[in-house]
Amino acid sequence: MQITTTEKMLLDRFGGSPLLSTQQVAQILHRSPEGLRITMSSNSPLSNRLRACKLKIGRRVYFKVTSIAQLIDEA
Repeated sequence: MQITTTEKMLLDRFGGSPLLSTQQVAQILHRSPEGLRITMSSNSPLSNRLRACKLKIGRRVYFKVTSIAQLIDEA
């Protein structure tokens, strides 16, 4: 699988980690972390796509960089 330009930019911007926190995704989407949580709790195409990118580790919520980059590229 080839790394896209968007994915490379996100990896460079956030230190190369393959996972992003809620705060980082909110920053990418120009929303507050609470606004992102509210968006994800609704039933919309965007919230469905974001939920598919979500990964829970314990109580923490992360998002896959690959999936977020794909979401941005397809928008």
